[in-house]
Amino acid sequence: MTDVTGVPPGPGGPLPVLRPVRGGNGSEEALEQVLQVIRLGLVPAGGRLPPERELAGRLGVSRVTLREVLKVLQDRGLVEARRGRHGGTFVLPRPGLPGGGEELRRRAGAVDLQDVLRFREVLETGAAGLCAAQDLGGEGADRLRAALAATHEAPLPDYRRHDTFFHLTLVRLSGCPSLADRYAAVRATVNDLLECVPLLVRNLERSQHQHTALVDAVLAGDGAAARAVAAGHCAGTEALLRDSLA
Repeated sequence: MTDVTGVPPGPGGPLPVLRPVRGGNGSEEALEQVLQVIRLGLVPAGGRLPPERELAGRLGVSRVTLREVLKVLQDRGLVEARRGRHGGTFVLPRPGLPGGGEELRRRAGAVDLQDVLRFREVLETGAAGLCAAQDLGGEGADRLRAALAATHEAPLPDYRRHDTFFHLTLVRLSGCPSLADRYAAVRATVNDLLECVPLLVRNLERSQHQHTALVDAVLAGDGAAARAVAAGHCAGTEALLRDSLA
């Protein structure tokens, strides 16, 4: 089994999308955040969520509230609680897809695909430009390089988890929390769609080349190049989805 601590370290810890709830309905917001972690694939099937004490602290909610959240996720068949020395809350595998193309069309039909893809492009190119415009410093640069290296080293079945973490790391380093929150949400939608598309080696190699070029441009402070590479990367994802839908 894979524990969440196996995720490469990055901004905000191993689960960078988690943050203290902002008031109002804390239980509902905490549920959305943990659900987003699962949808993003940051904790893979069979992986364990952080311990209750840590997760409640990251979300800024009581353990009673967190247990209500985990109960909802259990009722939805997304996680299960296990007792004992190696117990905890574990992410369950999603049911097998009844045919990738058919399921992709169903999921794409439930969203405004054009809007999702355009919004992702705006956020990702904007984040790339912001990162390039500032001096990330040794720690920031190291985090970005580590996230990139993890994608190169990831086995094929685990690639998309590390790919997602790489992009989340870049966006978090932009220094704009609102941008990061919105990117995590749209990325979860994109991941739901990509889950239906086979991961081919030729596509992975192209993606890796773009990731490397993006990091090089950001660390060189070349905002125009960083935005251009990010835009091309997003265009590749769009072409892949539209070809699969066709």
